[in-house]
Amino acid sequence: MKYHVWTEGCQMNVADSQRVGSALEHLGYQQTDAAEEADVIVMNTCVVRQSAEDKAAGRLTSFQPLKKKNPNLVINLMGCMVGVRGAEKLKKRFPFVDVFSPPSDPGPLIAYLTQGEVRSLEDAETTRRFLAMDDELILPVAERGKLVMAHIPVVYGCSHACTYCIIPYRRGIERSRPVGDIVAEARSLAAQGVKEITLLGQIVDRYGTDIPDGPNLAGLLRILNDVDGLERIRFLTSHPNYFGEDLMEAVAALPKVMPHIEVPIQAGDDTVLENMRRGYTREDYYRLVEKIRAKIPGCSIATDIIVGFPGETEEQFNQTYQTLADLRLDVAHLARYSPREGTVSARRMPDDVSAEEKMRRFRLLEELQEQIVAEINARYLGETVEVLFEEKVKNRWKGRTPTNKLVFVESESDLRGKMLPVSVTWTGPWSMQANLLQAVTLPTL
Repeated sequence: MKYHVWTEGCQMNVADSQRVGSALEHLGYQQTDAAEEADVIVMNTCVVRQSAEDKAAGRLTSFQPLKKKNPNLVINLMGCMVGVRGAEKLKKRFPFVDVFSPPSDPGPLIAYLTQGEVRSLEDAETTRRFLAMDDELILPVAERGKLVMAHIPVVYGCSHACTYCIIPYRRGIERSRPVGDIVAEARSLAAQGVKEITLLGQIVDRYGTDIPDGPNLAGLLRILNDVDGLERIRFLTSHPNYFGEDLMEAVAALPKVMPHIEVPIQAGDDTVLENMRRGYTREDYYRLVEKIRAKIPGCSIATDIIVGFPGETEEQFNQTYQTLADLRLDVAHLARYSPREGTVSARRMPDDVSAEEKMRRFRLLEELQEQIVAEINARYLGETVEVLFEEKVKNRWKGRTPTNKLVFVESESDLRGKMLPVSVTWTGPWSMQANLLQAVTLPTL
């Protein structure tokens, strides 16, 4: 029996697909990259933008001929397209789909395949015990011993409800996973060769706030730092309101926790931030960046920015531009605002910035950030840095520094999963090239 998983969207979706695959591996299924060969097809969807939802609908429709050819084929639609409030409309639109699953929940699919061995989808404990998620997360055969980096969800959903964001309506309220489940998953991944894990949450630094007797994120990092086999730990995405000094101190003190922080600002103007319902000011963010850099010397900081939010004037955009110029951050994930049905901004705020103006503002920030990152990365030239190598791409090995800089090295040896010192020989805005500082006596590929 074979299964095929199609995944679109964020790192959380990647992690969800991994857990669905693990559940199917527990049942004896094997992964295939060819949908035509599969007995079970899982589509894990994203709806952050309309284009992502349209892409998912098109892909799902393309599976319909396979279902006609093989009526026993099980098709599972999963993720934010389904959401947490049921799938009645989707059932009418896609009658050939057998199972509809909310985000992060393999339960409905497993219940369908096992014909009732898991009867209550509301009983999370029953589902979890059946899937053996507390004990072992099984990677597909093709990834065991080869997957270097993996994602572990620690906070599901979100209760912050920024005015532009659809996630709270699709993934539900914020809820933290039990620390025992997280540690067990980390140990399982490490035992299968994973060297680096990234802890995920829509607001990851709120981990544990809904579990009074459990650790917060800083405490969780201290526990995971002791897991044998793990070399590196990262986490994303943080929120400026909840990134406290205890978390900064944990990153600075724990050797396995990497000095790379993802903390979005979204806009550099206070009025726009208020309209977004972000809960902080531009000055608050400046102070946070200053504090992070003081507590974690040499760390890299990544941010997110949305241009063309409803009502954003040229002067307000210039404030965002100046913020990026002032702070000189290592990464800026840029996006043009697009309304999503069901969000506050879509219901109450006219999308009054033209597409052409959004693109112009996007390009201005893109050019500025490229210049900033090129200058930041140039400081690495001639320096020795430690790189964890992930895979070979076009005859060069790809890896990352502790600060999440992308590095390429030429080598005939198998560097997968190795953490090695390199000397940087070339830098650009998006990657660097380097030479190994020591011979690697490993079998050639």
